[in-house]
Amino acid sequence: MKPFDGCVIGHVITLKLAQEEDAEFIWTLRNDPRYNAHLSATTGTVQDQKDWIRRYKLREAEGSEYYFCIFRNDDGTPCGTVRVYDVRNSQFTWGSWILNENKPAKAALDTALQVYNFGFDVLGLAKSVYDVRKDNDRTLRFHDRFGGLRIGEDAGNIYYEFPLQRFREVEPTHLKAFASGKRLSQ
Repeated sequence: MKPFDGCVIGHVITLKLAQEEDAEFIWTLRNDPRYNAHLSATTGTVQDQKDWIRRYKLREAEGSEYYFCIFRNDDGTPCGTVRVYDVRNSQFTWGSWILNENKPAKAALDTALQVYNFGFDVLGLAKSVYDVRKDNDRTLRFHDRFGGLRIGEDAGNIYYEFPLQRFREVEPTHLKAFASGKRLSQ
């Protein structure tokens, strides 16, 4: 495991652990119909979002969940969220992934690389398991292209597994998308 200061810095974006002051941005993003079609429904106010973040911070302190705001590296503009959760038994799940119109080019690829580097290198876990709703074609295509392994499905979801070894196999190919080709740092 590597030391972790609350930020994961990549090529075009940085993941920073969500704070109460991020509540308005998160609430606005999660309640925007352009971005929330495949997420759990939200209700309430910005204050309710602050309260949720306060409760989430307890799970973060336990090491079972990490909720990140995504920021552009070039100018610090917030452009999304992603969550790493169900951290247990040497595995993690990730989701609550939103990138808005302010995202830089290659933000989706960089986010996925950083999430996996966080789970595998920072947390020291062995695999990621996650599901994608069947009607979320764009995200299904992304995970298939990235190298996720489909392990099952039900009426509404496709289930994936992504072991550390698989990540190490596909990581060099994905890193070629960035001019520098350098490995992401924490």
